[in-house]
Amino acid sequence: MPQPRALITGITGQDGSHLAELLLEKEYEVHGVVRRASTERFERIEHLRDRITLHQADLLDQRSLVDAMRTANPAEIYNLAAMSFVAVSWIQPTLTAEFTGVGVTRMLEAMREVCPEARFYQASSSEMFGKVRQVPQNEMTPFYPRSPYGVAKAYGHFITVNYRESYDMHATSGILFNHEGPRRGLEFVTRKITWHAAAIKLGLEDKLRLGNLEAERDWGYAKDYVEAMWLMLQREDPQDYVIATGEAHSVRDCLEIAFDQANLDIDEHVEIDQSLKRPAEVDHLVGDAAKAKRELGWEPRTSFEQLIRLMVDADYKLLSGGGSFV
Repeated sequence: MPQPRALITGITGQDGSHLAELLLEKEYEVHGVVRRASTERFERIEHLRDRITLHQADLLDQRSLVDAMRTANPAEIYNLAAMSFVAVSWIQPTLTAEFTGVGVTRMLEAMREVCPEARFYQASSSEMFGKVRQVPQNEMTPFYPRSPYGVAKAYGHFITVNYRESYDMHATSGILFNHEGPRRGLEFVTRKITWHAAAIKLGLEDKLRLGNLEAERDWGYAKDYVEAMWLMLQREDPQDYVIATGEAHSVRDCLEIAFDQANLDIDEHVEIDQSLKRPAEVDHLVGDAAKAKRELGWEPRTSFEQLIRLMVDADYKLLSGGGSFV
């Protein structure tokens, strides 16, 4: 049996690096798409560089995607690349629409031209639910996005559904709720909290500034979630799945666990900064992953508390000089 090939956009990100590791464990030939940049950042995949093949391409450039797919000739395509930080989508709404939304169409068109028999995974997002219409949210919950990022993700989701139904393509969307880990970018609130907890403990920082402490999210561990992506593409019948823990926690909960792990007093080190609050906030997201459990056999293995504590420990190790991506 020939070695399966997979192509991952966003391979240098949190999810992409975890997915690359998972596929390598399953003996895939792994290809990744990277954007040309003046400063290239491959920290998350540095330990994999000699085991994967990278292709320069861009979701804004159709021809480069066609060329990358033709060279990689993948059986599975995972589209994880996006303008991934919700707050920045307010600063760059048009670019977010082009990259996170229309970029999915470019991927699907390139696939239709080069490898229409491949299987396609689209990284959809719980941010599409936005101002939620029901609790918890499942695959049938209407979308009401509250940010340019959420709107762009909704476009990407529906164009994937359209190509599946119009061209009989094996195209699946995973509606993933927030998923974190030590590889999360420092701009995301969970990592911002765990990094600062470690930095304050080590005497490198003194204050942590946060916005809305009451916003609630369904947070899971990225390493658990990429397994769900793979499971979706192993099904003969492509469908869409919510991937979530089913539990909501507030930013305040995250803060309390992180500072407890670091043995720090919140009142001494945390300040509320009104400028960090968003123009339109999503107050409460919690997912119902019953379909994924039933049809994929997937469920999360890492609790919220375990996740935040392992992130604090990883950041402490990193800042102490003994760390690497885990």
